[in-house]
Amino acid sequence: MSSDIVIEGLGKTYAPRGGRRPAVIFDGLDMRVEAGQLVALVGPSGCGKSTLLNLIAGLDAPDAGAIRFDGRARDSRLAMVFQQPRLVDWLTAEENIALAFEREGSRPPGDARETVRALLRKVGLVDHAGAYPQFLSGGQRQRVAIARAFAVDPDILLLDEPFSALDELTARRLRLLLQSLWGEADGPRPTGVLVTHNMLEAALLADRIFVLNGHPGRFAAVMDIDLPHPRDPEDPALFAIHRQVLHALGEA
Repeated sequence: MSSDIVIEGLGKTYAPRGGRRPAVIFDGLDMRVEAGQLVALVGPSGCGKSTLLNLIAGLDAPDAGAIRFDGRARDSRLAMVFQQPRLVDWLTAEENIALAFEREGSRPPGDARETVRALLRKVGLVDHAGAYPQFLSGGQRQRVAIARAFAVDPDILLLDEPFSALDELTARRLRLLLQSLWGEADGPRPTGVLVTHNMLEAALLADRIFVLNGHPGRFAAVMDIDLPHPRDPEDPALFAIHRQVLHALGEA
């Protein structure tokens, strides 16, 4: 099942370097993501978007406050997609996805192969199941990374600018793929947080947009996107939301 994400009084400061003052990233930040929602974090570079994602993922620890999933500190199935695919070079596409099933050295469950093959079909790579990453395009490698994230049926899915390293045509295709996978999720949809610099991407995919800005970071605006899914990337309503986000950033 998907999980709520509740952030209360979050504080994060990095130690000074080279005689500089300590970098206060967050000081009392609050945020709530409802179970099954996909929210987008947008804002200028350096405002703390990726730091916040890493704190939610447990890759970094807060100095103050709390991050809870359904009232618990952890224990939710969590998957993450990074800007780079982070595949293992000596494993095939199929084997890279199957890595998601490994827990503390145990072998994948008996039906893992069929699950992996089904995901390869969904991301359009069934004919490349035996290919190694160096023989896949950038878009294909990111498809493998996305399939790996969905393989474990995550409660929480975190996406850190997953399409920013791709050309726009490939990125567009993968945004629509992600939208499709989200809509086809078995059972409850995962709760998702997407970090992006692309306002149209946020409008296409997100149920809610959090506009982060300032030092320390704060939410300049929170926008609910009341458009049905699936969405058409050419919908004029998305461009209107794009302008609203830019306006919020300009006022911050």
